[in-house]
Amino acid sequence: MKKFLLDLTVTAVDRISDKHVLVRLTHDDKLPDMLPGQFVEVRIDGEPQAFLRRPISINFVDRANNELWLLVAMVGAGTCRLGRLSAGDRLNCLLPLGNGFTVPETGCGRVLLVGGGVGVAPLLYLGASLRERAIEPTFLLGARTAADLLEQELFQQYGRLCITTEDGSLGEKGFVTNHSVLGEQFDDIFTCGPTPMMKAVARYAREHGVSCQASLENMMACGLGACLCCVEKTVDGNLCVCKDGPVFDTRRLLWNA
Repeated sequence: MKKFLLDLTVTAVDRISDKHVLVRLTHDDKLPDMLPGQFVEVRIDGEPQAFLRRPISINFVDRANNELWLLVAMVGAGTCRLGRLSAGDRLNCLLPLGNGFTVPETGCGRVLLVGGGVGVAPLLYLGASLRERAIEPTFLLGARTAADLLEQELFQQYGRLCITTEDGSLGEKGFVTNHSVLGEQFDDIFTCGPTPMMKAVARYAREHGVSCQASLENMMACGLGACLCCVEKTVDGNLCVCKDGPVFDTRRLLWNA
């Protein structure tokens, strides 16, 4: 897909938890086409500690309002600066980057989307895209506590929502791979979140003969495959997550080597 370098305008910054904000962006022209699972590289202005762009998953594309949503975890100087943006500010973005999820055909099969922490971000847009294809997804979201769960109401608009929390404060207690919904039969699984969680989901998929795609969150500096800092070992050799991913069929990853 063609890439664009755009100065986007902030329409709103919604604080959705103590550590997370939802940044909504627009442009005077129609936003480019973007696929679920792709990401943007954001330039951080006004923060001397943030020399490199920050890769952020595409959380949602609101075509009706010509908005791009970015779910940002404020964990460092750069992302905290994003959390201080205000409506009317400009944000320079390189987009769309990477390869997105391969979505099933219209009305085909039962689909499970598994996310943990801020890794739930790309699954919202994926879920909306599945609904457009007459596929109602099941979302399985995990977090440490109820306070750490993100965008629950939005996910419920697009499919069935199942929840796990490590402390049992909401949903079933434990990890996502402990949830009772995994006793059901699914045809496709999509996952994004902490690597140990994704490896556990991939192992479950392999053991049950289910196709599984994972969106990796390796450190990505350039977003174009030039700096080689995001290399992942696969059956096809070392591949750049930013250029060849971030979405991979888990059968191609050497997670079990």
